Amino acid sequence: MKLMNAAVFFILVPTFTPALDPLSTSVFMGGAAVAWQLLSPHSWLKCSLLECCNMEDTLNLSVIKMHLDRKVFGQHLAVQIVLRALSANTHSKRPRKPLVMSFHGWTGTGKTFVSSIIAENLYQLNIPRQRFVHHFNTVLHFPHLSHVHLYKEQLQNWIRGNVSACPRSLFIFSEMDQMPHGLIDSIMPFLGYHEEIDGVYYGKAIFIFLNNAGGDKVAEIALDYWRRQKRREDIPVKKLQYLLSEDIFSNRDSGFFHSQLIQKNLIDYFIPFLPLEYKHVKECVRQELHVQGHPEDEDLIAEIALAMTDYPSKERLYSSKGCKTVASRVSLSI
Repeated sequence: MKLMNAAVFFILVPTFTPALDPLSTSVFMGGAAVAWQLLSPHSWLKCSLLECCNMEDTLNLSVIKMHLDRKVFGQHLAVQIVLRALSANTHSKRPRKPLVMSFHGWTGTGKTFVSSIIAENLYQLNIPRQRFVHHFNTVLHFPHLSHVHLYKEQLQNWIRGNVSACPRSLFIFSEMDQMPHGLIDSIMPFLGYHEEIDGVYYGKAIFIFLNNAGGDKVAEIALDYWRRQKRREDIPVKKLQYLLSEDIFSNRDSGFFHSQLIQKNLIDYFIPFLPLEYKHVKECVRQELHVQGHPEDEDLIAEIALAMTDYPSKERLYSSKGCKTVASRVSLSI
């Protein structure tokens, strides 16, 4: 039908144009071409100016690797796992299940930052397609325990509707440690190994959970390695992921407390964000000075980083807030 309408349109156009001068004819024809591009569902012009979804759009892994290497400090484990996970998912023409990643670590270690880098580079032309990136904040969107049944229904409908509109949809859940118990299990059907559910294919969707729960376990293991004079780079990833899944499953302060998503192995990657050391906080301060347009001041960088390195109280090896307050500290110090 669309092709028929197009054919009729371009057959009739010449009958209108003889009465117009050459300039008006050019403008008319140009306007018609632009209109046709905007009406086409996946035209290059429409996707440049507006928002459209194309299943062929995939993450530019080389660009995201560059951003992660330059902007994320002290998270070699997280960066390696994220890149591996995205590569496996985006290089598959038809993944068997959605990509599900759970980020765990103290506040300020980069969980939200990494998820935003993924969102900004998920689609072509380096233009974030915000219509297809969905961010749920537990405190904001699910505040009342008494409404859990309503939230479950709304969440299912939202995911189903948006994946129907764009298979390559990204769903980010922050503040998972405050998620009402059982709520996240409502999306379990969408995360499994299914060809389709009621005609909807979910394999190209990506789910990211951001969780402070498990951060103490990650810090405990990192500190143990440091005390045994071992490098944090040598922490075994598989062991840490296993300990993380156990910890958040049995932790009442976790949105995954006794969750079926863990029981049924539907979370593909438990990704640890290590606590930041003095040298990592220095890099955060240095970057923030650049962002705010100030010259690098090594004394100021060292002063701010040293003040933020406060855990444990005796060794003062890590920043308990990561780089969370760096921006405000820089602003106050200039």
